[in-house]
Amino acid sequence: MKKLLRTTSLISVLALPLNAMAADYVIDTSNAHASVNFKVSHLGYSFIKGRFNTFSGEFSYDADNLTASKVNVTVDTTSLDTNHAERDKHIRSDDFIYASKFPEAKFTSTRVTELSDGKLAINGDLALHGKTRPITIEASFIGEGKDPWGGYRVGFVGKTRLELADFDITVMGPASYVDMELYVEGIRQ
Repeated sequence: MKKLLRTTSLISVLALPLNAMAADYVIDTSNAHASVNFKVSHLGYSFIKGRFNTFSGEFSYDADNLTASKVNVTVDTTSLDTNHAERDKHIRSDDFIYASKFPEAKFTSTRVTELSDGKLAINGDLALHGKTRPITIEASFIGEGKDPWGGYRVGFVGKTRLELADFDITVMGPASYVDMELYVEGIRQ
C-alpha cells in the first residue's frame, strides 16, 4: 500500500503543468532568436526600419501569477542598424540618440498585468538618452515548450510607442515618435 501511495504521489507531482510556478529565463540573443526593432517616420513620406544588434536581458514568467513576472533588458545603443552606414552614424550622433554619451538603454519592469484577449501590459521604466520615463509594452504570448537541445523555451512579441520628446531626443519633421517591436525568446534557467 505504501508503494502504491508513493507511486501515486510521484505521478501527481509529475503531472503538474510545467508553467505552474514562476521560472527564470535568459533572452536568447546569441542565436538571433530575439530582436529589438524600430520604425520611425522619414519626413512623413515613408518609414525607416532598423534594429539594435546588441542587447541582453532576462525575465521571470508565471502564467498562473502574472504579478510575479518581471523583465530586465539592456540595449547597446551603439549597435543601432538601419542598413545604411551614413544614416546610422547620424542617428547615433548627438543630433539624435547620442550613443557615445548614452551607450545603453535599460528597461526594468514595475508591473505585469493581463489585458483582454490574452495580451499582457508590461509597465516599467525606460532609461534612454539620460532620461528615465515610464512606458508600457503590450505583449502577446507566442508559445512555450521543450527545445531540441534539452532546454525549455518561451516566446513573446511586444510593441510600444516612444515619444521622442519625452527622452529629449531631437525631433525632425513628423518624426515625433518611434514604434518599437520586440521579439523575445527566453531559455529557462
